[in-house]
Amino acid sequence: MSISDYESVIGLEVHIELKTAHKLFCECATAFDAPPNTQVCPVCLAMPGSLPALNQEVVEFAIRAGIATHCSIEGWSRFDRKNYFYPDLPKAYQVTQNDFPLCTEGYLDIVSGSGIKRIRIARIHVEEDAGKLIHLPDDGSLVDCNRCGVPLIEVVSEPDLRNGGEAVAYLRKLRAMARYTGISDGKMNEGSLRCDVNLSVREKGSEILGTRVELKNLNSFNFVARAIESEFERQVAVIEEGGTVVQETRRFDEKTGQTCSMRKKEEAADYRYFPDPDLVPVEVGAAEIERIRASIPRLADERKAQYIEDYALTDYEAERLTDDKELSDFFEKAVVATSNPKTLVNLILADVAPLYTEDTNEDLLDPESLGKLSDLLAAGEINSNTGRKVLKALMEENFDPVAYIARHNLAQINDREKLQEAVARSVAVNQRAVNDFLNGKESAMRSLIGGVMKETGGRANPILAEEMIREAVGSS
Repeated sequence: MSISDYESVIGLEVHIELKTAHKLFCECATAFDAPPNTQVCPVCLAMPGSLPALNQEVVEFAIRAGIATHCSIEGWSRFDRKNYFYPDLPKAYQVTQNDFPLCTEGYLDIVSGSGIKRIRIARIHVEEDAGKLIHLPDDGSLVDCNRCGVPLIEVVSEPDLRNGGEAVAYLRKLRAMARYTGISDGKMNEGSLRCDVNLSVREKGSEILGTRVELKNLNSFNFVARAIESEFERQVAVIEEGGTVVQETRRFDEKTGQTCSMRKKEEAADYRYFPDPDLVPVEVGAAEIERIRASIPRLADERKAQYIEDYALTDYEAERLTDDKELSDFFEKAVVATSNPKTLVNLILADVAPLYTEDTNEDLLDPESLGKLSDLLAAGEINSNTGRKVLKALMEENFDPVAYIARHNLAQINDREKLQEAVARSVAVNQRAVNDFLNGKESAMRSLIGGVMKETGGRANPILAEEMIREAVGSS
């Protein structure tokens, strides 16, 4: 059998760090870049006699996530202790929700190669984060407990994903959910969104699941996709060679592009779960759930449907705009300043969207000015080359595009008489391109149009220039 006869069966466990001011069970701050061990207290450090007090904002944030992912919100849930020993866990246990999670049976729809695909969510539960180990270059490690007790939700999907592309699409949807609902910034580079992949391999058409391997702590979309591809190929190779896939935990080595064994995979019994005796169950009434539901702003899918309906955008364009909340917010401020939303979208997706990063939290330029610029482009007042120049200038300082174009003499030349000399000179000095064009090489036209652009300082109407060049060459 070949690798094409197999398929991967993938489920994701995604940890989303909640953007609360205080930790899950104490009033310590949760700032990302604080000096080591400065955001700790007796509760964080598990000092004898310290007792936890639940941060109610965490419960509300988790319910927001559950509503946004179409989950059932449980009126009664409970905290459990997950027992294990590790240097960054002072308690020697993690508080989580093993038996009775807050949110169950939800879903997210993603765009896959075959169209819209529904990815089921088994559960969303609340838990606390562990600390962080800082490994020294020579020997030993240091422990930073600032992250101990920082609130997380863990979103556990059903094994409905089949490849790295679908996994990344699902993760993007989850990150968008976290940002639109305001529960997290979703920055993978800061650990606000972390992903564990559970992957097994089976023959296509089979309903029997293979042995599951867990890939831990993948912190970028690129690494998730690459790790899935590498692990899929590894498991297929093991099976094809007559071996047996071992249930284990592995990590992805970004330098080699391969997964490496870390440890034997633990079972639930190894963690000795039991109800936390220091915490009462979480009870949430129907009225509280509806209050939280009403507070959730428009989410990505709702905005996407509106953009397609109101502005005649394609599914791809609307998906690109709504993938990033800041970009979507920017578009909504710019679109009210233009009569040409399609031109605006082309500008945003080609020249503005690539500049948005995980750290972008403000507009990169004045949205109203970009709206005006799109009108100038749509009306043929300027060409695309000039449009890009003006856009670059707008990134540095805000101004009225109409006045700027007039002041710098950037208006597009749409007059045949004014272009006549430039066309003649381009044809005269580019005889090789003329000959290539006459011999059937259409791409040579680009050189001739480029000559006209050079003669006019980039202001020529390229469509008119091409028309006039064809006339000139045909009559020569």
